[in-house]
Order: sequence, then structure tokens, then C-alpha cells
Amino acid sequence: MIVKSPPSHAQLIDFLEKELALSPTSIAIALRHCEQDPGPLPMILWQYGLVSLEQLEQIFDWLEG
Repeated sequence: MIVKSPPSHAQLIDFLEKELALSPTSIAIALRHCEQDPGPLPMILWQYGLVSLEQLEQIFDWLEG
């Protein structure tokens, strides 16, 4: 049985920029909010309106894959 490790933080940010076309500024805003109110980055992006619900699903699908 092969156990895959979850994608790294850098891989997630790369995915957000390349696949979802999120701006580095949007990602930076979400990262600052993560420091103040710890939580999963995808949820922070969604809570602050930086990604749509459909994009949030894409992120979770990518994280699972």
C-alpha cells in the first residue's frame, strides 16, 4: 500500500496561481488572515470571497488527488 503525502504549502500556492489564476496579492491577503485566525488556507480564501464555491471544490479535489 502506497501512502501519498499531502501536497506542500508551496505546491498549493503554485496550484492556486497557475490553475485558478489567483493573484499573488489575493494569496498574500489570505496568508495574513491565516496567521491571525488559523485555519485551512482554502477555507480562508473562500470566507474572504477570494475564491468561489466552485473553485473551493476544485482546491479540495486537487488536495485529495
